[in-house]
Amino acid sequence: MSAIRQSVCFNPFNRADITPKQLIAAAAKIGYNSLEMAPQEHWSLIKDHGLDIAIVIGHASLPDGLNKRENHDRIEDEILANIDLAVANNIPSLICFSGNAEGKSSEEGLANCVEGLRRVTAVAEEKGIILSMELLNSRVNHPDYQCDRTAWGVAMCRAVGSTSVKLLYDIYHMQIMEGDLIRNITNNIDFISHFHTAGNPDRMDLDDEQEIYYPPIMKAIAATDYSGYVGHEYRPKSDPIASLEHAFSVCNV
Repeated sequence: MSAIRQSVCFNPFNRADITPKQLIAAAAKIGYNSLEMAPQEHWSLIKDHGLDIAIVIGHASLPDGLNKRENHDRIEDEILANIDLAVANNIPSLICFSGNAEGKSSEEGLANCVEGLRRVTAVAEEKGIILSMELLNSRVNHPDYQCDRTAWGVAMCRAVGSTSVKLLYDIYHMQIMEGDLIRNITNNIDFISHFHTAGNPDRMDLDDEQEIYYPPIMKAIAATDYSGYVGHEYRPKSDPIASLEHAFSVCNV
């Protein structure tokens, strides 16, 4: 059995040439452990195929997130409601977003995120849900996004001081921002609750036309005490099922 629990991100593979039912069935047949971030209408079907739901969105929205104090009341309500939904459906983690900086300094944005997250950590801890702040690149895909470096995310987690606040480490995004992937992952694995993959530079398949070599990264993760999931969040170039089969084999260490 692989040391890496692999997951399929629903949206990139939910294309016109494949139905949700076909995608879910194929993921289960290939050997995936989870299908994540699917609309709630598909959750029962996912579970019927023996798959977990590793993670779903915890609040709106990616550009307008926790680094703005005026959002805290709204986001608190959204996260608390989604914690209850996650508990009811055995979903271990919710994605959180810093939001775009919009002129806020790194320090101010971090302090605001810490303040917002502390409003919900007691409930998250009580109910066993991880709040996973997503690391995204601000150079290519998400200009001005504030949580764009591993060190910033780790500093935020340390400041919150809760076992229920960790990071969603997107390997594609962090390759763009800082590289040195294996060192950054292994040095900070205690603060990482979930991974996403994609090929760089085009955010497509994990093949030999992109620069990230995934097998040693997966081996490095497997050598730690990490017990979460690795979710594939890339756009398949052609047949999505064949692409998922290939990604599974690449990361099956």
